[in-house]
Amino acid sequence: MGDLVGRALELWGRPLPQGGAALEAFRGVYDDPVTVNGVPTALQVLVDRSRMLQAALADLRHTVLASVEAPGRRAFAFRLSGRFVGPLETPLGLLAPTGRPVEVAGQDLFVVDEQRDRVTALWAQADLLSLLLDAGAVARLDR
Repeated sequence: MGDLVGRALELWGRPLPQGGAALEAFRGVYDDPVTVNGVPTALQVLVDRSRMLQAALADLRHTVLASVEAPGRRAFAFRLSGRFVGPLETPLGLLAPTGRPVEVAGQDLFVVDEQRDRVTALWAQADLLSLLLDAGAVARLDR
């Protein structure tokens, strides 16, 4: 997978520097604002999400499962895993930590300005139902 994707995953998976240095690190990979799922988004929002994710999951790991590169595009499927140790904002609201191991499958498509080596837009999907099941926030219905 290209260097740009690797740099992006490091921002999400490794502790961020304090203060404005985190925003500057994100600006090395993403435009500010960056378009996320069709919505222009201030880069500070991504920094805040990354900090929340890193605080919620201990031993955070990203595994790239498949990737495709084309001019101006980088697409990859990944698995994110860790131990759920801190609160996590979800579509169901704030999820309290359980200490349990969790996994999330995801897919991202980056739209890339090749000249500047920056992500200008991205489309992201994540299987949050698996995370909610792993964390014990929802129960599996047995037939």
